[in-house]
Amino acid sequence: MFATTPLRIVAVSAGLSQPSSTRLLADRLADATRERLAAEQDRTVDVRVIELRDLAVDIANHLVSGFPSATLREAIDAVTEADGLIAVTPVFTASYSGLFKSFFDLIDNTALTGKPVVIAATGGTARHSLVLEHALRPLFAYLRAVTVPTSVYAASEDWGSSGDEYTEGLPSRIRRAGGELASAVLGRTVSGASRAPGLDEGEDAVIPFEQQLADLRLD
Repeated sequence: MFATTPLRIVAVSAGLSQPSSTRLLADRLADATRERLAAEQDRTVDVRVIELRDLAVDIANHLVSGFPSATLREAIDAVTEADGLIAVTPVFTASYSGLFKSFFDLIDNTALTGKPVVIAATGGTARHSLVLEHALRPLFAYLRAVTVPTSVYAASEDWGSSGDEYTEGLPSRIRRAGGELASAVLGRTVSGASRAPGLDEGEDAVIPFEQQLADLRLD
């Protein structure tokens, strides 16, 4: 890859409302990643946010017809060709939204192999924060992506909170997750998420899901 080729960060937001706290979280994670990448290397950083609400009809048509629209095909290509991915969903019925799952159902299960991903979610209460570990992390493990250790959940009360002496606030968690994604994009080891080739792989190694769970720190 030429040194002048921009690094591509794509954030997928499954928020349905406007304005959307899910989109806001995606934007802030993308900004944190871009700032860290810009500070640590000389290449430009391109950031794109994909709003799934704008693709809902195209996604449904593709599921029943097997043929994506040009707009949906371009969005899928952007995700699979990105250097780093941010995936953010609202919590519906204690899991990711149907729109979020339907979009990633359209992606080949080898297309994200080795790709570093930040997983994040929004919800009305902190009680749903484990959706990141029991739903999103297994989904991206199946897709063979490498989820960074820090996942970010934002409940309603987290917005505008700086945390306390025992708990990191939302801004701190966003910066940490963005920094981990930036390090993974640049090929560095991030607490259990290594992109170095494995013994039996010619491409980026994928850390087993069990090892990721052992190494991660829940947010």
